[in-house]
Amino acid sequence: MATLSLRDVRKSFNATQVLHGIELEVADGELVVIVGASGCGKSTLLRIVAGLETPTSGQVVISNRDVTGLEPADRDIAMVFQNYALYPHMSVFGNMAYGLKIRGLPRAEIEKRVQAAAEILGIGALLERKPKQLSGGQRQRVAMGRAIVREPALFLFDEPLSNLDAKLRVQMRAEIRRLQRRLGVTSLFVTHDQVEAMTLGDRLVVMNAGRPAQVAPPMEIFSRPADTYVAGFIGSPSMNFIPATLEEGGRAARLAEGSAIQFADGPRPGPAGMPLILGLRPEHIEPGDGPDSLPLAVELIEPLGSETVVHGRAPGGLAVTARLPGAFSGAVLPVQLPAGHLHVFDAGSGRRLDP
Repeated sequence: MATLSLRDVRKSFNATQVLHGIELEVADGELVVIVGASGCGKSTLLRIVAGLETPTSGQVVISNRDVTGLEPADRDIAMVFQNYALYPHMSVFGNMAYGLKIRGLPRAEIEKRVQAAAEILGIGALLERKPKQLSGGQRQRVAMGRAIVREPALFLFDEPLSNLDAKLRVQMRAEIRRLQRRLGVTSLFVTHDQVEAMTLGDRLVVMNAGRPAQVAPPMEIFSRPADTYVAGFIGSPSMNFIPATLEEGGRAARLAEGSAIQFADGPRPGPAGMPLILGLRPEHIEPGDGPDSLPLAVELIEPLGSETVVHGRAPGGLAVTARLPGAFSGAVLPVQLPAGHLHVFDAGSGRRLDP
């Protein structure tokens, strides 16, 4: 078992700095997911942990051992790649056993480990096949088996599910989570898929431009995003952002079209007239006509069976998305903005404003 510490890790490519002083502690047996948009630095960070990139400065510490200057083979890690990285001329058994042969393990021990991993992953009947005879999901299981047999201190996953179709991705996601819990191996998982991140991670690291915007358990990030970037990135459809200003006393916000919303959980700090951004998730918007409702001019309806996503425009041209239970049809949707579900952000910094 292992812990992982990243201490002020920085990385620059020529004059471009892509990682800005990353600090992260991963506990023994924890699965931490690094998630973010393309170009945010998440894969670079994983490659630094793996030893495939050298940090410009900072330390990578695995189980209280500084491995920053060590080769990948000396770090006691196993990595599962996006493209599987299987040897096409070797059988499944050969692919899973190769790393153990290089380490000089006895054949009996190699066979024991390969058979045990194959049983865990349900690929025992495939050990004599070549990679070209396997489906994408089977290849991914072989890649995972190759990592398991090494019995590493640390698993690293680099977007391992991105090449699979949607149905298989859901299945493999559940398998990876069950496997990680069963083995109890400390794991770092990189993805751009927020659903993968939310369902897999004990904690998430939401990256933005080379910095962790928020590090927290998935539901904390969903329910209390630290800033507008995190709020907009996590959740599908994305959170609605509504410009407003702070009222005198900080107990209400006034929208651009003139109506006011009282904060349900207490006043926010700041002077009267301070620009705000109100956040409201589509599933929290309530349909209904009333004195405080906003009429949405419907632009697009996405029926999803048990629910419907409605995209529309509020007075003043503000784009609003609502996720409604059941079916909907119509040209206008009156909606309420429930104060109890509002997220309040400073319009200047984007940071969350709590009572």
